[in-house]
Amino acid sequence: MHQGGWVDGILVAGHGVASGRAADSPYPCSTIDMQRPYFAQLGLDLSRFFSGTLNLSIHPHRYRILEPTWTFRQVTWTDRHPPEDFSFCRCRLAIKGQLSEALIYYPHPETKRRNFQDAATLEVLAPYLEGLRPGDRLQLGYSPQELQII
Repeated sequence: MHQGGWVDGILVAGHGVASGRAADSPYPCSTIDMQRPYFAQLGLDLSRFFSGTLNLSIHPHRYRILEPTWTFRQVTWTDRHPPEDFSFCRCRLAIKGQLSEALIYYPHPETKRRNFQDAATLEVLAPYLEGLRPGDRLQLGYSPQELQII
């Protein structure tokens, strides 16, 4: 088991729904943009983050959310499906020698309808980072109180 601090990951292509790039998305734009005002009302300002997620595979490791910084229950952010639960953990990304403050974005699978991630892929909200591509290697800094790497 990884003891916390930092874990290596590889950027992988996501579903394109969070960023609004998926042609088959049921939403008119980025789901992050759609959710942003609801989280702001609940006390979490996501305005400094890009309107999409970075999908970071930490394979062969898996993760478990323990005590996130924020958890919001039954957020009604769309009329296309029932309310969802979300948690966010503070983290940092190290990319090509630069550090960036970020958040792990965790829509709880038990309240989510579609576009699930596997147990080795974390969704991360970060400021826009120029030039990232699937296959790029990153490191995720995390709090072992909030996130367990297995």
